Amino acid sequence: MATFVLVPGFWLGAWAWREVTSTLRAQGHEVYPMTLTGLAERDHLAGPEVGLETHTADIVRLIEVEDLREVLLVGHSGGGMPVAQAADRIPDRIARVVYVESGPLPDGVAQFDTVPPEEQEHLRAAIGTGHLLPPPAFDQAADPTNLAGLDEQTLALLRARATPQPLRAATDPVRRTGGRPVPTALVASTFPLAMVRQMIDEGHPFFTGLAGGQLFELPTGHWPMLSEPKALADVLDAAARG
Repeated sequence: MATFVLVPGFWLGAWAWREVTSTLRAQGHEVYPMTLTGLAERDHLAGPEVGLETHTADIVRLIEVEDLREVLLVGHSGGGMPVAQAADRIPDRIARVVYVESGPLPDGVAQFDTVPPEEQEHLRAAIGTGHLLPPPAFDQAADPTNLAGLDEQTLALLRARATPQPLRAATDPVRRTGGRPVPTALVASTFPLAMVRQMIDEGHPFFTGLAGGQLFELPTGHWPMLSEPKALADVLDAAARG
């Protein structure tokens, strides 16, 4: 069976992977869900110095200290950036990087760069002079696509447990050394694979890193570990077997 390291997206901790983790373990896999520095039960560490390099080091150190090999390194949403960097640093320990509603950003691009200018302006206003990115309202009426599949109980859990994200995790650019590439997989929930394949064929910089990788479609909202945890676990199991 496989070894998984599960990295959550912005505002979340290891708690978000609870049902996925239990299902994968029941399937016989070894699973390490992570909380990155400055979030969830580690939010007391959310100083202004915490950034993308910090979160990359979190992942690398877990894998090295636990002496994990042939890892399926899973990054959800904003977690895709530190997993991409971690895989670049320790490629010999990584069997595959699995991007869930994410992707391998090109070298020199930050998550903030992918947001339209008007949204950047809105976020800057919300952040002010601080160093934390506040979580969204998780309002299904205002954001039906991303929040699809989440019932009111789960939405209430998100609102209660989401913590502000260290800003530099979003504004620090991805930096790679250009070492040995690692195989990839994508789990797409809010956008169709036909679009992904088209973007790969067209050489779009946000999708070229997925060329030749496994592509999975799991139609639901942006948080499939909460809306479709069993189905997501099955997709990850298929990625491990693929």
